Amino acid sequence: MLEISGVTRQFAGVHALSGVDMTIGKGGITGVIGPNGAGKTTLFNCISGILPISSGEIRFMGERIDGLRSDQISGRGLVRTFQLARGFPRLTVLENLLLYGADQPGEGLLQALVRSRASIRREEELIEKALTIAGRLKLAHVLDNKASDLSGGQKKLLEIGRALMRDPDMLLLDEPMAGVNPSLVREIGDRLISIAEAGITIVLIEHQMDLIARLCQHVIVMADGKRMIEGTFDFVAGNIEVQNAYMGTRR
Repeated sequence: MLEISGVTRQFAGVHALSGVDMTIGKGGITGVIGPNGAGKTTLFNCISGILPISSGEIRFMGERIDGLRSDQISGRGLVRTFQLARGFPRLTVLENLLLYGADQPGEGLLQALVRSRASIRREEELIEKALTIAGRLKLAHVLDNKASDLSGGQKKLLEIGRALMRDPDMLLLDEPMAGVNPSLVREIGDRLISIAEAGITIVLIEHQMDLIARLCQHVIVMADGKRMIEGTFDFVAGNIEVQNAYMGTRR
């Protein structure tokens, strides 16, 4: 589904990405791991159109997406979340979900004023969809709560829910467990497994190795802005270069 070829990204002469080559197939959960500064989040930012690449190519479903805007990329079915949960804190959980629904005719000024049958029907469809997603993510009981009143784990689930409202084919999740109470970590992991089982491909950045071992069928290790090695969790965890990279002794 996702092909990354020779991607580089420079910041004032510093190479955050130094020729990344990576291929991710359809289905399951792929983990992207590596020490701090390896380039993982920068890579996600480039894939999702937040940062332009300096060179190379990124293809999604066979078509080049480097150079497209973030909204164009998400419209093609490639959606990402962030380390810090975003959204609108004064809006309720339901309102946050509805805001991210696609194809809303009521967003046009005339349609909003006239309230055509099409806009009303689409609004009803989005409400039904938001309720279904909230149920899947165990957020149904807080639908009327403001986003600012949610716990850290619930905010992460809402972030995932907003992404699901876009009908993604692939989700890029940047540390979805960061800052989450340990009691909710397993629950979020269970939700990710169910999302993958529903046919959505997940690419996951995570620092908790026990989660990577539990969730990911395939693991890609990055270091120094490049792909170092990939394979099963046991395979990469047993690699001496990976161990040295995490311990800070790699040359």
